[in-house]
Amino acid sequence: MSIDLLQQKIRKMKSPLCFGYDPMPDRIPPYLLAQAREEFGDTTKALASAYEMFGRGLLDALAETVPAVQFQPVCFEAIGLEGLEVLGRLTRYARDKDYYVILDTSFSSIEEIAEVEARTCFGGMKIGEQEYAPYYTDAATLNAFFGTDGIRPFLPYCKEQNKAVFLLVRSSNRSGREVQDLYAGDRNIYTVLADLALRMTPEDSIGSSGFSPIGMIVGANRSAILKQLRSSYDQFFFLVIGYGAQGGRAGDVRYAFNRYGHGAVVCAARSIICAWQNQENDPEGLHYAEQALKAAQKMRLDILGYVNIL
Repeated sequence: MSIDLLQQKIRKMKSPLCFGYDPMPDRIPPYLLAQAREEFGDTTKALASAYEMFGRGLLDALAETVPAVQFQPVCFEAIGLEGLEVLGRLTRYARDKDYYVILDTSFSSIEEIAEVEARTCFGGMKIGEQEYAPYYTDAATLNAFFGTDGIRPFLPYCKEQNKAVFLLVRSSNRSGREVQDLYAGDRNIYTVLADLALRMTPEDSIGSSGFSPIGMIVGANRSAILKQLRSSYDQFFFLVIGYGAQGGRAGDVRYAFNRYGHGAVVCAARSIICAWQNQENDPEGLHYAEQALKAAQKMRLDILGYVNIL
């Protein structure tokens, strides 16, 4: 089962970390961008090439410390076909490096389109007798606000191909409270979304690690909500977002874990992939991989200061 695989990787490495790869031009080390522009000019192909070099370097550097990676497709879609081709290659490269691969989907509210999206993430598109799979993915994130129509098409893949999905329950952005903390009857909306995950979980789908193939996305900077959800929904694995640049800290995310130190993976993007930008003596980002590794190692130690993974 997919969540079992993720939990096993975390326990083996004693590292409940995920890094988010959401490349943008101003996050690429200047020397990599210069190399790509020298070869391809001022084109989207040059930017795609820089994204790929940067991504491969990060995946190489973090493989022994970080068990999971989350890709943000919209960053690649923004530069067209070359970007999507790079995303496909990077997801497969991450698989070959033994990462658990999460794809942050574009979210769909229509069941037929959600089915296409599910095939894109987990299956493949039929072309005659051939099947084309653009990406490799272990898990996908979904927007629970769309209800069951946007979730149901993914569930057969969870059962038949050992995949997983994470439903957005409580985001880490500041304005999330404008909607997600409102009351629907006697419950907060984020609790309604958590209950949806509970209803969508088949009775026979709990894995050997004790978790459902449907997980929850919860903000790292919402410690009280993490504590509330962990105590009420012990069978769900949490993808905790917003660590680092968005204000989440180790003292906050500890509440996402159960008493065995299981049940959560903590994702950081900018604080890891952009760590090179904090080095005044390296404006070209020549040592970006080394700085990313240092940031990830520090994050790991900070979390292990609060969480004991048995």
